[in-house]
Amino acid sequence: MFRKPSGLRYRRYLRQLHASAVFDWYLEVGCRNGLSFAPVRSKTIAVDPYFRIESNVINEKPAMLAFQQTSDDFFASGVLQQLGIRLDFAFLDGMHLFEYLLRDIINTEARMAPGGVIALHDCCPFDSGMTTRDLDNLPKDAWTGDVWKVLPILAQYRSDLQVTVLDCRPTGLVLVTGLDPENRVLQSNYDAIVADWSGVHIDGYGPDRFYDGFEYTDAGQNMAADFPQFAAVRKSPETIRKPEYATP
Repeated sequence: MFRKPSGLRYRRYLRQLHASAVFDWYLEVGCRNGLSFAPVRSKTIAVDPYFRIESNVINEKPAMLAFQQTSDDFFASGVLQQLGIRLDFAFLDGMHLFEYLLRDIINTEARMAPGGVIALHDCCPFDSGMTTRDLDNLPKDAWTGDVWKVLPILAQYRSDLQVTVLDCRPTGLVLVTGLDPENRVLQSNYDAIVADWSGVHIDGYGPDRFYDGFEYTDAGQNMAADFPQFAAVRKSPETIRKPEYATP
């Protein structure tokens, strides 16, 4: 049986997080119209193969870099290494196929700062149809693809990680902490993981089996507790030094 998330909407949770804290560097993958990173006040890196931004998304950010390319091409460019950037927080919401998200996790973890957090979207489908991999016949409403597979994959291969599944509507928000940039387990086993999981459908895997693998964490309570997963990397908004402009 599917267990539909019923908590705060994920954008409300993220908006409140960014209102209460800033990070050194924030990365977002899959941000077509920029609405999800518009409230961010941290230095921001936005990656999407086709932006459709029609409003001011820079706002209070001290710096913003936008890369109109796939996440694979972005990471392959080595720009994070070239600029010496370590990420405090990354929100991965790109292509909704598990092998893509798995690569994004591998590449992002390698550039995380100590105590950093990776957030994953759309890992909690609430019906079978929305998990399709058929890109030519996507559902009219929500489409999660099969990124749900990442949760049991992480449980199998990376039990060292702390995985918190928030009950954010409409399809959950997963926070991954305890990250280790030196860990190569997922990278070393990537081909085997893809081979094992490519033919798995949630109906065959079993919705009950999937949802028995974790418990939802109340997003509202997490927010009221001041976002504990981010304690190691968050900074007070008061620490932001606003730009000073010379008087003409």
